Amino acid sequence: MSIMFQCMPLIVTLVSFSVYATVGGPNHTPGDINPQTVFVSISLFGLLNRPIGMLSHIIAMLVSATVATARIQKFLLAEEIEGSSSELIKTLPEDPSVPIVEIKDAVFAWDLEGPEVETEKEKRDREKQEVKKQKMAEKEALKAGKPIPEKPVPVEKDYGPTLTNINLTVARGDLTAIVGRVGQGKTSLLNAIIGDMYKRQGSVKVYGRLAYVAQTAWIVNATLRENIVFGNTFDQERYDHILMACGLLPDIDMLPAGDMTEIGERGINLSGGQKQRVSLARAAYEDADVYLLDDPLSAVDAHVDQHLWENLIGPNGLLKDKTRILVTHAIHHLGQVDQIVVIKNGEISEIGKYDNLMEAKNAFYQLITDYSVNKGQKRKGKKGDGKNEDQDDDISDDSTQDGNEKDAKTVVAKKDDKAELIAEEHMAMGSVSWNVYKIYSKAASYKVSLLVVLLFVVNQAIQIGTNLWLQYWTTPAGVSRYAVSAFLGVYGALVVIYLLMTMVTTYVAMVTAAVRASARLHEQLLSKLLRLPMSFFDTTPLGRVVNRFSTDIFSIDELTPWNFMSVFMCGTSVLGTIVVIATTTPVFLAIVPPLFIAYLVIQSVYMRTSRRLKRIDSVSKSPIYQHFSETLAGVTTIRALAANERFISDSATKADIAANAYFSWVVTNRWLQIRLEGLGAIIVLAAALFAVLSRNSLNSANVGLALSYALSVTSDITWLVRSYCDLQNQLVAVERVDEYANKNPEAPAETDVKLPENWPYEGRVEFRNYSTRYREGLDLVIKNISLTVLPGEKVGIVGRTGAGKSSLTLALFRIIEAANSHWAKASHNGADSDSDPEKMKDIVELEKVEVEEDGGSIWIDGIDISTVGLNQLRQHLAIIPQDPTLFVGTVRENLDPFDELEDAQLWEALERAHLKDHISSLAGGLSFKVSQNGDNFSVGQRSLICLARALLRKTKILVLDEATAAVDVETDELIQKTIRKEFKDRTILIIAHRIKTVMDSDKILVLEKGRTSEFEAPSVLLQNPDSLFYSLAKQAGEIKDSDD
Repeated sequence: MSIMFQCMPLIVTLVSFSVYATVGGPNHTPGDINPQTVFVSISLFGLLNRPIGMLSHIIAMLVSATVATARIQKFLLAEEIEGSSSELIKTLPEDPSVPIVEIKDAVFAWDLEGPEVETEKEKRDREKQEVKKQKMAEKEALKAGKPIPEKPVPVEKDYGPTLTNINLTVARGDLTAIVGRVGQGKTSLLNAIIGDMYKRQGSVKVYGRLAYVAQTAWIVNATLRENIVFGNTFDQERYDHILMACGLLPDIDMLPAGDMTEIGERGINLSGGQKQRVSLARAAYEDADVYLLDDPLSAVDAHVDQHLWENLIGPNGLLKDKTRILVTHAIHHLGQVDQIVVIKNGEISEIGKYDNLMEAKNAFYQLITDYSVNKGQKRKGKKGDGKNEDQDDDISDDSTQDGNEKDAKTVVAKKDDKAELIAEEHMAMGSVSWNVYKIYSKAASYKVSLLVVLLFVVNQAIQIGTNLWLQYWTTPAGVSRYAVSAFLGVYGALVVIYLLMTMVTTYVAMVTAAVRASARLHEQLLSKLLRLPMSFFDTTPLGRVVNRFSTDIFSIDELTPWNFMSVFMCGTSVLGTIVVIATTTPVFLAIVPPLFIAYLVIQSVYMRTSRRLKRIDSVSKSPIYQHFSETLAGVTTIRALAANERFISDSATKADIAANAYFSWVVTNRWLQIRLEGLGAIIVLAAALFAVLSRNSLNSANVGLALSYALSVTSDITWLVRSYCDLQNQLVAVERVDEYANKNPEAPAETDVKLPENWPYEGRVEFRNYSTRYREGLDLVIKNISLTVLPGEKVGIVGRTGAGKSSLTLALFRIIEAANSHWAKASHNGADSDSDPEKMKDIVELEKVEVEEDGGSIWIDGIDISTVGLNQLRQHLAIIPQDPTLFVGTVRENLDPFDELEDAQLWEALERAHLKDHISSLAGGLSFKVSQNGDNFSVGQRSLICLARALLRKTKILVLDEATAAVDVETDELIQKTIRKEFKDRTILIIAHRIKTVMDSDKILVLEKGRTSEFEAPSVLLQNPDSLFYSLAKQAGEIKDSDD
């Protein structure tokens, strides 16, 4: 369409002159054509060039705007849940006997009742997509020599309720515990109280202000104090009390700027336990009336669990006068709560006090009995005891601190380092370097880029040729020499050649070169991003990455090619115009240098401001994406804390800041346009003046040709300068993409090291004087650890929150490297350093010595893993992570991403992971669609899917990092039995807060502040009352007091 509109003026000119020359002008004389008619017409037709050329862009923009508006409209017209599900009354009732939370005969669901109506068009489009996918699947199957897959049977979406027949009352000041197995609806009940679920029937009434703590802690990219105060008025005394109750004072003492230290996006420089305690502190600071706590104790060890219970949540804690609803798997606390709610299959199966439920001997009794039999643990003290019978009278000061490092992702800087973890986004200064042009040309291919330039030059030469032929036609010599038909034939041939050349030029420029450049730059950005070390993601907000893939890639896709094309078109047109005018009126060359200087001055002034504003505009969009993603991640917490308006206001403020830069950039364009129009007028005046002064030596045809080109060159020069300036601005996107593409990657994915067949064949793991840190300049998180895990051994790794447990597993997968190794240093060097893979490979052996001398090494079955490629290493290890990760797709794709296994194997793995019944109940079974981050599964269910995925991988080494923290005790026991049975011949490293989980391990590794404190069989350690493991086990109730 763009080509058609671009060629339209020339086609109109051909048709007009053909009719005029054939039919005749005002005198109706065929062939009556003269310079006045021709060149005035050309000038008028030339004025249509730019508007008609822009028309295609306008139509495309209108289509895009229409589609975007329709999508926005669909979103804005979607059903809103707020205000329709739960009746939230902000004030407490005057009568203290009135229940604070009251739910009557309620039914809740995550979806609207009934299926959505599908239009005929949507149905046809869906069916076309299904046929297309089926054909692709059949083609791939034939190519791979596999049987052709059957056509999938369409499944109806399950619109059934999640919670049914819910009747619940919670009195003022009561502590209510919600218990039940994984996926039974515990978290959903809290969401129903908040008002985040659709209420199909019944009533929900909640009095007072709400505070909510999510199961997965939500942290804002701000300082620790800002995360806790959360926009409220700061009260030092209340703040200090809350820090003490949450056990955060020792952690704050270690931070470089105390509580004013920035704790990073998603709390990346805090451990899981620290993040959960910050979330609890934020809720406590709200001074709300009703507290909804979604299993916050699962993320902390026994010491911290007890501290939080006694000082914050429990009957004598800071929140003792508040109404608390606590989802928990910590059965040992249930004797101290006012009311226990047992959830089973989305219904409340039992409700009452601990003793009453035990006497009833139903589901709750069975749960406690199984737990007690397996654990050998007595029920804890009654309400009012203030502590558990099996636990120490107090907790030492260091029981809640996190050691000298952070365990989950990264560590805080040293005391003399800056408090900011996230630095300001880098913004280049000055003009866009020629290297950026080189990068774009290389991505498009140098040969193709040169071909594009040549095609534009040839195309412009042909266009000049058409006008020169018209000029010759209007001269006396031309009129007398050829017939009209001959002139029209040649002119028509030139126009057709021009049209064909325009099509070829546009295709090569916009399809071959532009698409190739965009695809390669996107591929480079994506491939490099996936190869960057974790330290990059720890210190780079997600919004910046999203900005590169959205705004910058869009600019490379859509805007940069058009600006390049416009520069080439206008540039060749201007050069051709100068040549024509100078040939006709040579004296015109006298004003070219001063005009050229004037244009350069204007362009220089404009570019200094415009380029800077464009870079500010690009950078200013990152906070918008970052804030938006952060808001979506914590939307439930934001709603519960009634912070909606503040976050909407913050988003609007960031959008205004970005709009300021963009508006200023638009204003500079208007400034440029006015001055360019003025210089264009000078060119026309000079051409006309020189033509008049040279009238005795010029014929009318030459004068007409010169003036027509002078009129067109005004627009061409204006667009040339604007397009070149816009190109410079759009190349900022290439510059920003290249910035990420040139950052130092991880170690090579593959190396030349020859691994033994079936390596690792035993599963022997050795740490040899190993030390590591998360980034250069930070404290060591693992310090001189030396130990050997024998083949097939099951090693439990325990320690207080932040002791270095997760750091050890990250080191095993080489997510973090040995201290002072080349790869540890390279991860933090400048973005423009050399990252050539071949050079990187060459360094491996050279740096090996340094690793062994300074940071130690890790060996698996006799191989130093620092010499092994990352892909080679990681594909032979399996992990069930602390934060279970699922991807958008089907359950099948999450279990078997490479489509290597049969469905029967997947069902078997799910059965062994104790999740088969749940997956079978879902619409589509293995074809059930997993939402983003697996949000349509509970955290416990996600952990079980990760377990099933690990079962399907035949690896000799398995790591479980708090894999069962989010599941109930009974499911935990079942999982442990599965692990003992299915992985009996494999080496297993288990990190757990629940001491019970690792009690049957062959050995226990106790870490303290990054060092090996103890490494022995659990039976040996439990015989030593002075051992740290003994104290942890006693704190967890695994050891009875001697008087019991």
